[in-house]
Amino acid sequence: MRMLSAAAVVVLLTVPAYAQTPNINLMPEFQSKSPEEKEADAIKEKAYKESLRKIPDAKASSDPWGAVRSTDTPKAAAAPAKKSKTGSSSQ
Repeated sequence: MRMLSAAAVVVLLTVPAYAQTPNINLMPEFQSKSPEEKEADAIKEKAYKESLRKIPDAKASSDPWGAVRSTDTPKAAAAPAKKSKTGSSSQ
């Protein structure tokens, strides 16, 4: 009788702890989808590809400061002075 009550106590104490363990799939590559899920994924993928076709190609520049900047590129400043081996500039 003591063995039976001890086993019952152990079972009663472990059941709540077992219920708290997370449901983790350790082998995700073996996860299979039902035919309904596969069909829903195919419909979503098709709708996504169709929505991408509706987006127009951006041919014009979208630079808001384009009219403010000059079209000429700034000329480089005077060439920097050459430095000698000691680090002082030659003049």
